[in-house]
Amino acid sequence: MPYIKIQTNAKISNSEEVLHKLSALMAAELGKPEAYVMTAFDPLESMTFGGSSEPAVFIECKSIGLNKNQTAGLSSALCAFSNETLQVPSNRVYIEFTGAEGSMWGWDGRTF
Repeated sequence: MPYIKIQTNAKISNSEEVLHKLSALMAAELGKPEAYVMTAFDPLESMTFGGSSEPAVFIECKSIGLNKNQTAGLSSALCAFSNETLQVPSNRVYIEFTGAEGSMWGWDGRTF
């Protein structure tokens, strides 16, 4: 159910490890089984933020039932993750949150 994708121009050599940490973080923050969490990493050659090509991160975070009461905590956790794991400061991170209805999320030949 939760899907999170990181796009960054930061040089990351251990993307699989990063994705596993991110998966555990999302499960814990959203209180959902990690078995349903999907993570993706999209390394970019070029990216700018605020007119600078210094390392930056764009995160897409989607989940069934995600609501505005959860986004501030998720933003804090994901910015801390970006700073600690990717060495990208939180002021160079944008996050897009999207809540979905179960009927609009397919899995295993059905919807939630």
